[in-house]
Amino acid sequence: MKRIILSTESGADLPKDLVEKHQIQVVPMHVIMDGKDYLDGKVSVEDVFQFYDRSKAIPSTAATNVHEYHDLFTNIRLKYPESIIIHIGYTSKASASFQSAVIAAEDFDDLYLIDTLNVTGGLGAVVMYAANLLEEEPEISHEYLIEKIYSIVPKTRLAFLPGSLDFLKAGGRVSNLAYIGGALLKIKPCIELKEGKLVSTRKYRGKMDSVAEKLMNDYFNEYDIDRKQLYLIYSIGLDERIKERLEEVSKENGFENVRWMQAGAMISTHAGPGGFGIAGIER
Repeated sequence: MKRIILSTESGADLPKDLVEKHQIQVVPMHVIMDGKDYLDGKVSVEDVFQFYDRSKAIPSTAATNVHEYHDLFTNIRLKYPESIIIHIGYTSKASASFQSAVIAAEDFDDLYLIDTLNVTGGLGAVVMYAANLLEEEPEISHEYLIEKIYSIVPKTRLAFLPGSLDFLKAGGRVSNLAYIGGALLKIKPCIELKEGKLVSTRKYRGKMDSVAEKLMNDYFNEYDIDRKQLYLIYSIGLDERIKERLEEVSKENGFENVRWMQAGAMISTHAGPGGFGIAGIER
């Protein structure tokens, strides 16, 4: 039986220990600062925020290109010659990465692409669903695994609060963001993935400690998330006391496992410092 190998982009923000445990192959996306191209994962989040503090300019990002996907898939085949590759990708609605993967995949057999229509912890939740299923059922067929992954894509829910409207505005990914009013009134927009697109769905006013907890309660009321696993996402700068309280709220709502994910450099260029997100899969 051929071995199944999972791959994804750095924009999934998967913790290193999970990547290593499940041997997930991760291809980097890009962060651009001062005209220089840095690989996401090779440049620190601190460097991104320091660049902004120094220049008052927001770094830009770029998709993984066709050549990089071709190298990724080639290297997987060299390491695992008889493998079946399932690439679980960053939403095609907010990046050209998935289309680049589609083009690169034309040169390979036994390679399957899944557009998760999600990013960061939402994308990570789908990848980990597949990885855990592989661990639980090592003899699973790739056809059935792909079917199961597709079945949870529309049930994967991500919501986040940016730490800085400056970063979110500069990213230009949220078309309905009322930046000026939000900045003046200190309103924090809740950003969700709707059909693969980043959309501002509701607004909160106040400090992050109270706003983040309100977001969690609204999220739990709106979505019937599987209590086996919840992912909480943060960008550097989120107060540790807030994180502790949010983990308590998760446990109070019956979640068996709560896993924190740190937003990498690429995602942090949109979320800014001190951002918070939540991701899970509906039952």
